[in-house]
Amino acid sequence: MTKQIGFLGLDQYGNKYILQKYPRKELMEKLGYRSANKMYVDTKNGKVRHEGYVIGPYWINIFRVCEWKQAI
Repeated sequence: MTKQIGFLGLDQYGNKYILQKYPRKELMEKLGYRSANKMYVDTKNGKVRHEGYVIGPYWINIFRVCEWKQAI
């Protein structure tokens, strides 16, 4: 089982945000905003999935970062 070590935010301009534990809260603090809306995408099977946040003019996708150990 892989261990999650944080999050990575990536906005539409290519800016990267390294986040630790609470992505929404940390992004609002870094960008200087007090509110955020969830951003959803449609999946192939017709459902929707929470993909990230819209904070001010930024559309930020959130990715989980997990440790990766290669077997020797």
